[in-house]
Amino acid sequence: MARVQSMDNQITIFATQKLRHNRKKVFKGHMVAGYACQTNFSPDNSYLISGDADGRCFIWDWKTTKVYKRFKAHDGVCIGCVWLPHETSKIITCGWDGKIKLWD
Repeated sequence: MARVQSMDNQITIFATQKLRHNRKKVFKGHMVAGYACQTNFSPDNSYLISGDADGRCFIWDWKTTKVYKRFKAHDGVCIGCVWLPHETSKIITCGWDGKIKLWD
């Protein structure tokens, strides 16, 4: 499965075996046009996470594709975010403000 951040402010999912677009899995609500914001899955694959141009971190529910949570993470673009694999309640974000932050 491949996740693709697009210039129309959404994340789309593709099946990698036949490179098919999964039209039921489109994640919206964030602003990423012009930025290469990183996306990641939670360790149990229940959630999808991404930063955005306004410094926010978005978490979507995988099954419903709805925004589960969003919060202001940085004073500028939140370019990267990832779950800690062994402490799954924690997220690390990095931004263009030069900071790396740990969230619980």
